[in-house]
Amino acid sequence: MNSFQPNFLWGGAIAANQAEGAFREDGKGLSIADILPVGKNRFDHINLEIQEHVFYPSHEAIDFYHTYKEDIKLMAGMGLKCFRTSIAWSRIFPNGDDESPNEAGLRFYDDLLDTLLFYGMEPIITISHFETPLNLVKTYGGWKNRKLIDFYEKYCEVIFKRYKDKVKYWMTFNEINHAHTLTFLAAAILVKEDEHKLTDVYQASHNMLVASAKAVILSRTINPEFKMGCMLSLSPIYPASTKPNDIFSSYELRRRSLFYSDVQLRGYYPSYFDRIQKENDIKLEIGENDLEMLRNGTCDYLGFSYYRSSLHEEGMKILGNTGGIMGKKNPFLKETKWGWPIDPIGLRYVCNELYDRYQKPLFIVENGLGARDTFDDRGEITDQERMQYLKDHVITMSEAIRDGVEILGYTWWGPIDIVSAGTGEMEKRYGFIYVDKQNDGSGDRKRVIKKSYNYYKQIIESNGKRLDFKAYV
Repeated sequence: MNSFQPNFLWGGAIAANQAEGAFREDGKGLSIADILPVGKNRFDHINLEIQEHVFYPSHEAIDFYHTYKEDIKLMAGMGLKCFRTSIAWSRIFPNGDDESPNEAGLRFYDDLLDTLLFYGMEPIITISHFETPLNLVKTYGGWKNRKLIDFYEKYCEVIFKRYKDKVKYWMTFNEINHAHTLTFLAAAILVKEDEHKLTDVYQASHNMLVASAKAVILSRTINPEFKMGCMLSLSPIYPASTKPNDIFSSYELRRRSLFYSDVQLRGYYPSYFDRIQKENDIKLEIGENDLEMLRNGTCDYLGFSYYRSSLHEEGMKILGNTGGIMGKKNPFLKETKWGWPIDPIGLRYVCNELYDRYQKPLFIVENGLGARDTFDDRGEITDQERMQYLKDHVITMSEAIRDGVEILGYTWWGPIDIVSAGTGEMEKRYGFIYVDKQNDGSGDRKRVIKKSYNYYKQIIESNGKRLDFKAYV
């Protein structure tokens, strides 16, 4: 029984800062991604200045800025119905607070969008994807300063008007709930582990939520056909035991993320936030019209990333990375070579959880497997583990649709190898297309099709019906 509608959006997803490179070309300014070095500890000691003899992977990435036409043509060979990417804010406003936009940056995205449309791919655009202009951190302190609301709204007005006939689906912020666990990437703020951290995080969050709402309201005046989405990292959190304290602690931790979608989809602060504010002495600076903006600027759909589930125990330290909250090892799940549990049924679980809560369309805009790909004696990459991961998650997504969940589409992260947001590595590979680029920046950037490329093509051509991959192994 095939549950996917004929107009289901099968696609792939990347981010500008993880693919484009050309970090100072054609008037682009620095973003927060451009000062993050390669390595697992890249967030431990953030230096806001570029250092000599330090390798910054975003500076060249996979050079998508110069190869996008060839790369999009190659990805079109899989039959992608849509393609998610972001607009680099610092290509449009190099400092974030500039008076006028950078025309060269606008022309680049005109050409990129035209290329996508030529190949029949619906553009899915993230407005801010972990690439806030660096000047907005250095001069204003990032999103805890509400001046960024106006800078963001001005940026949105420019790109909405410029691309109003080319883009239908937008998302305001990437994984906005990572303001807690990846505060520099998600909220562009530097925080210390002290009594003020939560105030800074929630003030930055409030300002981003207001900015998101203002963008939604603005979009309706420019093109009422726009579909405006929010985007969160929403892998499920399971209690580590049947102890009631573990169960309720897991529930509270889950609500820390759902707080963001509650506001963006319902239009008001949930009642449970009152206790969080009181117990942590959080006093937010809320503008006179902010709450009205939140009411009037609710999103049309919920985009989210799903990579894994998490196992939580009361009292454990809460840590997270780009895959979501990290918890205890789950003895019932296998793990990737990068230590992420593989939990396909968790995708069905979270789809039902979110649709039950909001009754708004869902869009799975990130799901994928990071692996260490190797060439065999024939010079081929037979990535069976990736194909199995894809198959299992398509099956559970189909089950969620049969459960009654409305899902607009599915964009695999990333269809071509790109720089890892969490560690800056290239060797943690997600793509159906291999890029010859290594962690130290070496490699000739040659593109090589993996066996999973034709497997995903088969899935798309059959609209999710043909899932056997024996022909590719």
